[in-house]
Amino acid sequence: MYLASVERPAAGRTDRTKRLAGTVLALGTVSLITDVSSEMVSAILPLYLVAGLGLGPAVYGLIDGLYTGATALLRLVGGYVADRARRRKAVAGIGYGLSAAMKFGLLAAGTSVPWLSAAIVADRAGKGLRTAPRDALITLSTPAADLGRAFGVHRAMDTAGAFAGPLVALAVLAASGQAYDAVFVVSGCVALIGVLVLVLFVSDHRGPRPPANPVSLTAAAALLRRRPVRMLLLGAALLGLSTIGDGFVYLLLQRRESLATGWFPLLAVGTSLTYLILAVPFGTLADRIGRAPVVLGGYAALLAVYLLLGSGWGGPVTVVLVLFLYGGYYAATDGVLMALAGPLLPAELRTTGLGLIQTGQAVAYLVSSVLFGLAWQRWDAAGAIHAFALLALLTLPLSAILLRRARG
Repeated sequence: MYLASVERPAAGRTDRTKRLAGTVLALGTVSLITDVSSEMVSAILPLYLVAGLGLGPAVYGLIDGLYTGATALLRLVGGYVADRARRRKAVAGIGYGLSAAMKFGLLAAGTSVPWLSAAIVADRAGKGLRTAPRDALITLSTPAADLGRAFGVHRAMDTAGAFAGPLVALAVLAASGQAYDAVFVVSGCVALIGVLVLVLFVSDHRGPRPPANPVSLTAAAALLRRRPVRMLLLGAALLGLSTIGDGFVYLLLQRRESLATGWFPLLAVGTSLTYLILAVPFGTLADRIGRAPVVLGGYAALLAVYLLLGSGWGGPVTVVLVLFLYGGYYAATDGVLMALAGPLLPAELRTTGLGLIQTGQAVAYLVSSVLFGLAWQRWDAAGAIHAFALLALLTLPLSAILLRRARG
């Protein structure tokens, strides 16, 4: 029902709003296809590295941190270049193309950990380049009052791909006799389809050309002098500092519940299903009651995940509850945080500003992933998750204060 209402705006809405629907849905389609590709790899990568190659928690934590955190600078650079050149679609396309190529890079790396790490970093570099320009295209094409719903629709489509990706990976593994290389090849081919859809169906948002280009390094740096932007950046980074990666959550569940390796990719499916169901409702709720409370509620759900993982409770009910809360965390935070940031940023520096917020979170995530891996290796899994539950309990109220000041 909701997607139908997006395609056919109510009477009185402008042609500009009709173009909004095309932009959001076209980008959502690209993200859906790309996430099928990405989650095919993400669903098997932790098990492949830890069980297949025998990596310890500390080394896996470093690779997991690189997987998201090492692209931090590229998120900011990509945002600045996209704003400066006023070619957000082109920069996003380069990012999508690089990630597609690196799926084949994983195949070429074989079992070499350094080459695997390089391919993973390059893959995430592509994500770093594309994320801010893509999100900026959404914010620049959407009325401020509807940003939560727009991001909710986009993230729901994105998550539909994330839901399908692990299932496709399982099918490929079954058909290929458990050959991980086959997953990498199919993933790369799917990613190339996503690039093609971007090129053919997504329109750029150029806007009227100003008499002088307002985008400069000085103007970009001046964003940090804006109190709301500074408070939001600090709050987002603080929340990122207490966030561990999906791989660690699923490895903890798999080891604690003694799940067979064949079930491992289905853990990501459970998370994605919840995210898919809740993304649009949470986005709509954020537009109604405020985006900061929804974001904070998402991180409260993440804290509940940590507490469940660190408790003595087990069994199918606990697994389902963890996956439900984890999917709810993503639905309440991923797009909603960008919707919160969008109106705080000038249109000409929107991509740069979103890249700045994403960079802060990515750097914090790199630190948290490495620290969690080291804590696991030193204190075991239970000690590590207890430490991060305490960290989340401390950072949540501090972040709430910062996000409240950002709104003020």
